[in-house]
Amino acid sequence: MLSTVLLVLHLMIAAGLVGVVLLQRSEGGALGIGGGGGGGGFLTGRGTANLLTRVTAGLAGAFFVTSLLLTVLAQSQNAQGPVIGRDAAPPAQSVPVTPVAPATPAPPASGDNAPASTAPRGGILDKLQPSAPTSK
Repeated sequence: MLSTVLLVLHLMIAAGLVGVVLLQRSEGGALGIGGGGGGGGFLTGRGTANLLTRVTAGLAGAFFVTSLLLTVLAQSQNAQGPVIGRDAAPPAQSVPVTPVAPATPAPPASGDNAPASTAPRGGILDKLQPSAPTSK
């Protein structure tokens, strides 16, 4: 429950931070694009610039704090200890392996490229060849 509330608050802070950053006046460092040089913009003046700077700093701080709280909360819910020093995977259980009978070889192809011997070699390509058709 707490993690859900904190996550929703975190997302609202992130959306607010994006909005406040987009409201700020451009300083003309974007290769000549943007609204940095003209007058008559939305929220102009020094007082508004100071207000937007303070709101941006406050939202950035809140974003940082909620990020840390979400990390601590996720770590406490995990409860497996620190990531460093933990094995990458649990040890595998040993299962007895039963041998598989080799597949019957495909009939030799007619022509110049026919193999010299028809004995199966046991390679992966031999196992992938289709088996002989069964008659009914």
